[in-house]
Amino acid sequence: MTQALRIGIAGLGTVGAGVVKILAARGRHLAAVCGREIKLVAVTARDKTKDRGIDLAGVRWEDDPMAVASAGDIDLVIELIGGSEGTARALVEAALKAGKHVATANKALLAHHGTALARLAEAAGVALNYEAAVAGGIPIVKTMREALAGNEIRSVHGILNGTCNYILTEMETTGRDFADVLKDAQALGYAEADPTFDVGGIDAAHKLAILASLAFGTEVDFANVHIEGIDKISATDIAFAAEFGFKVKLLAIAEKGEGGVVQRVHPALVPVGTPLAAVSGVYNAVALDGDRVGHLVLEGRGAGEGPTASAVISDVVDIARGTIVPPFILPAAQLKPPAKPLMDTHKSAFYLRLRAVDRAGSMAAITRALAEASISIERIVQRGGKGDDTGRLPVVFITHETDEGTMARARALLAQHEDVAGTPLVIRIEDGELR
Repeated sequence: MTQALRIGIAGLGTVGAGVVKILAARGRHLAAVCGREIKLVAVTARDKTKDRGIDLAGVRWEDDPMAVASAGDIDLVIELIGGSEGTARALVEAALKAGKHVATANKALLAHHGTALARLAEAAGVALNYEAAVAGGIPIVKTMREALAGNEIRSVHGILNGTCNYILTEMETTGRDFADVLKDAQALGYAEADPTFDVGGIDAAHKLAILASLAFGTEVDFANVHIEGIDKISATDIAFAAEFGFKVKLLAIAEKGEGGVVQRVHPALVPVGTPLAAVSGVYNAVALDGDRVGHLVLEGRGAGEGPTASAVISDVVDIARGTIVPPFILPAAQLKPPAKPLMDTHKSAFYLRLRAVDRAGSMAAITRALAEASISIERIVQRGGKGDDTGRLPVVFITHETDEGTMARARALLAQHEDVAGTPLVIRIEDGELR
């Protein structure tokens, strides 16, 4: 058996502790699988005294995280600190420059600096692995880097944030509104005290930027991801969607468009009966469309100690076996530069909900305004009754296919219309690649 692979772990939160547990419980098995021992040499974290439920006897504690990157007896640094800047970035850069392999679960770091870090790894001839950075325990990075190498990927559709999927699922099953369900998600630990990164779509966008680079051979391009969150979705929207045969999901989508790659994260109406519509609770899923394999869907737990630590260990196994590949499939020098944003040219049907003044002729005026804005209507649903406390009634339009620019102009016009209260809500309808 060859020399042991010597590991240093930076960050002993939920995932870091999970990695230590797997190494302790499966150490002999991993040595047999890899043909060499996997040895935990050193760890570092903020609080040395905290009880993490793990045995660190015989493992060196480093107060300074950068010491893990410079230590001569460490071959692989596992970065689990998080964040796109600060200590996490400095640690990973230092480790790669020192000729050490890196495994990380840090999607924000990769979304902002992935291409530059890939160049460092390739120059040093070491691995930069990040299976745990996208979709938790789902082996999507390995699938795209290895199993689908013979395919041209045409599109990626993902449910990449378990917090949002849990909230939308609970809104659907209970009929409660967003703010109420968010409080439950926070109490259960599914959402942070400040949930902005999750419910605002930023977390999913970080992951999408990584998947888009893998799928289309482009530099990681977080800056050009179109991002919308779920905080404007109401129980009313979810009920209307069900009536039309849809479920509301936060989708992360990357696809080839005219002139480049479109990357977008936003709520979408997904047809009931499709694989992504069936993904519930905190689960994640990624649907890929390849020219050889056709439509492929991977589903599983997208976060948590076990799934994410399992993904880290899969990276450790590859490194221990000597498998070193360019981080984003192609060598960094061959990755295509970022495409200009193409959202205005994207086409789809739309769900449009507004609050209309309850008076004779208001609907005729609104539909006339939509026609003048070049929006063709497939279906209109108007709820009767007394309306809300301002006397407005909810009205929903399902449009025929139109482009983003036309829809944005129509929405802006309606926001100023005398028969409409407030800014209408627009949700894209995604069904072309999902059936």
